[in-house]
Parts: sequence; C-alpha cells; structure tokens
Amino acid sequence: MEWKMDGSRPIWIQLYEQLTRRIVSGQYAVGERVPSVRELAAEAGVNPNTMQRAMAYLEERGLVVGNRTQGRVVTEDREKIHAVRLELAEDLKKHYLEGMAVLGFTGAEAVALLEEGE
Repeated sequence: MEWKMDGSRPIWIQLYEQLTRRIVSGQYAVGERVPSVRELAAEAGVNPNTMQRAMAYLEERGLVVGNRTQGRVVTEDREKIHAVRLELAEDLKKHYLEGMAVLGFTGAEAVALLEEGE
C-alpha cells in the first residue's frame, strides 16, 4: 500500500490513520510484527520521530503492543480490531450520506445507488 500525505493535516495523524487501515484490513495480521519505526519512516519518506509519534498513538489506542524482544506487534485482541474497523466504516458511511445529501439525494436513494453498483 502506498503512503499518501497531504498538507491539510499533521503528518503523524495521517500516518496513524494509514497504519490503522493496514491493521483493520488485515494487511498487518493479528499478532504479526509491525516493521520498525525506521523501516516505516524510510518507506513513507518521513522523519523517524514523526513515525514514532504515529506508532506511539497506535500503541495508546491498543492496536499494537510493544514487545522488548520483537518490537511492536499487532494486538491479538480481535474485538478491538473489529471495533475500530466498524468505527472507520461508520465514518465512511456518514461522509457518503452527507455528500449525497449535498447533491440532493435522500438516504434511501443513496443506498439504492450503492445497491445498483453490486
């Protein structure tokens, strides 16, 4: 997955969000070692301190766990991962429905358009 940054928000928050998506989508599997801060920073083209801040927030939110011998690993708490995944899905749904409302669609019409695409 490619790193995408924009200047509208702090970089560490964008890194945190992208790492979160990698975890909830299964790109980083439950219990899997996450690449080191230096590896991730080099891959994303950011300062290691910026990546460290994003990783520390991931750890604070309980998505990764620090382990002295292995570095950081994805939490084995599948319920936590599922809850964050649902939270992200709710945000996407809200943005979609708000955007469709701006275009004059009702909620039912917005849902119908999604069902047509399947």
